Amino acid sequence: MSDERNVLGGDLEPCSRDPTTGYLRDGCCRAVPGDGGRHEICAVVTDAFLSFSRERGNDLVTPRPELDFPGLAPGDRWCLCVGRWLEAHDAGVAPPVVLEATNEAVLDEIAFSTLNAAEFDG
Repeated sequence: MSDERNVLGGDLEPCSRDPTTGYLRDGCCRAVPGDGGRHEICAVVTDAFLSFSRERGNDLVTPRPELDFPGLAPGDRWCLCVGRWLEAHDAGVAPPVVLEATNEAVLDEIAFSTLNAAEFDG
């Protein structure tokens, strides 16, 4: 499907098609030139993270049909920005990470051991 790799060294797997995520809205957390936010971490969002993100000015819950954004609910998978995930990690509310669907490009900012400790168990 993709020539991009995940943090485990395998093929990058899709993060979510329901809701459809990714900077390109193709379901994958790709490393895309021009994506200043770097939507490269596949996370399973939680109530705590969604509240944290809203407090930081990024409401991921409210649907925005004009942006083709359905709004997220706890348990949804979503490609998160590297910086926001790190902020949430530092605040103790980082959502779990789907390693198979997280782009290896994030390893330039986040240690694999940090991601592995946050691995989604489901």
